[in-house]
Amino acid sequence: MKTDIEIARSVPLKPISEVAQSLGIDADQIETYGKTVAKLPLSLLQKEKRGKLILVTAITATKAGIGKTTVSIGLALGLNAIGKKACVALREPSLGPCFGMKGGAAGGGYAQVLPMERINLHFTGDFHAITSAHNMIAALLDNYLYQHRAEGFGLKEILWRRVLDVNDRSLRSIVTGLGPSVNGIPQQAGFDITPASELMAILCLAADEEDLRRRVGQILLGYTFDDRPFTVNDLGVTGAIVVLLKDAIRPNLVQTTEQTPAIVHGGPFANIAHGCNSLLATKMSLAHSDYTITEAGFGADLGAEKFYNIVCRKSGLKPDATVIVATAQGLKMHGGVALDQIKQPNLEGLKKGIANLDRHVKNLQGFGQSVVVVFNLFAGDTDEEMQLLRRHCEEELGVPFVINRAYAEGGKGAEEMARVVVETVENHPSGDLQLTYDDEDPLQVKIEKVAKKIYGAATVTFAAPALKRLRLAEQHGMAHFPVCVAKTQFSFSADAKRYGAVSGFDFLIRDVVLNAGAEMVVAIAGDILRMPGLPKDPQANHIDLVNGEITGLS
Repeated sequence: MKTDIEIARSVPLKPISEVAQSLGIDADQIETYGKTVAKLPLSLLQKEKRGKLILVTAITATKAGIGKTTVSIGLALGLNAIGKKACVALREPSLGPCFGMKGGAAGGGYAQVLPMERINLHFTGDFHAITSAHNMIAALLDNYLYQHRAEGFGLKEILWRRVLDVNDRSLRSIVTGLGPSVNGIPQQAGFDITPASELMAILCLAADEEDLRRRVGQILLGYTFDDRPFTVNDLGVTGAIVVLLKDAIRPNLVQTTEQTPAIVHGGPFANIAHGCNSLLATKMSLAHSDYTITEAGFGADLGAEKFYNIVCRKSGLKPDATVIVATAQGLKMHGGVALDQIKQPNLEGLKKGIANLDRHVKNLQGFGQSVVVVFNLFAGDTDEEMQLLRRHCEEELGVPFVINRAYAEGGKGAEEMARVVVETVENHPSGDLQLTYDDEDPLQVKIEKVAKKIYGAATVTFAAPALKRLRLAEQHGMAHFPVCVAKTQFSFSADAKRYGAVSGFDFLIRDVVLNAGAEMVVAIAGDILRMPGLPKDPQANHIDLVNGEITGLS
């Protein structure tokens, strides 16, 4: 079979104006970025919501992923193939994973969003705008402190770190302002990756430009010596930061391998942020298609939980059904099979690993969701493995089971999946959304409820810095915020090596980040890092430009 990039190059792309017209959007309403990419104006949101919403999530991930994006795109292809008007709303890829572990994040095989090279590399510059705006705040804050120090102004604690869309462990903790006094005030600082930026979360949660401005102004930068919060509004630069984000806030329109519409916008990671594409992209798709498919990052304990408890809570969205993606390799890993053996047939390992799927399905049903299990087919998967999983899902869990073949067959291979999802949405839609905690719960209780109800923790321990931040949050009007737990994507616990459906563990919250602009409290669990490092053999070693063509992105 051809590689992803070879397939992507073989697909003739429609002019983006024709893709827009398939959504009922006139060519003069879009701003084109070349022939195959466009920005969508927010005025298009004035159309009333009319479509059905389907969330795609997954079992606990392997390092190679589970294939949620491929399934999400495949489902959109399958729905269009059976005569439904469907659009997929996805996150934008980060350069960090593309040049680190993954090599690309635009789907796979015959279920991709295109042009995949542009989407993976710079795209419309949204990530760069967020990076620049975030670091502009840092520079303006440092300058403010430098220029007003003679007046006795200072911050007891600075909370605003810098960001970069590159995996760089050496920047996690640094010192700035070294050298002569004209270089600034020496202070400890550090970098997170751009997908962890609060501005990324704000972009993805903002309802419109006015809401973007409000949220940017609320960003908490630090505390004065008399314990007053110091914000971007206090810094006096809210308007300047909004200017830097004026284009980035508009969703991006592209197309799939079968020329159907896709809206790709925003890109927070689910293990260190809330992990969902922009609310604006999802609403744009809902307003212009009958079925919208949106993807939540990593496993259902991360992205899906945050989609329900954060995005839906604040936006009023409610999925009509949730698809959970599973693979034989992932289940075998959770069944104790060695990682170098998970591609080999192993029914016993698969049986043991099903407990991970069961936990996720139970959690999703606890949110009031109608669930469809999608088996993402890989070469080497056996009929025995698929039948075992089908029997388990249909007979023991009582949920629909379907095989996704879109990777190899495109929309044709996803028609059965599409029909099962349509039947679920039309005849057995999700009920009222049941959230994990109430707005009025104390922040500590909210975190405990997520850890115990969703992860299976027996106890939750809060380190002293975390407790201090939670007290400050409640003192300064953030008690009603939802919580966003940052933890490993490889386990229900905070230990990346505890596979399966572990329970009964202690869950350590070592710190808390107060996102006053994004209006959520981020709880840092275990040893999770908000700036990833690179592997021993990063994908960058294999990416090149050969005879004018990019290689190594997949």
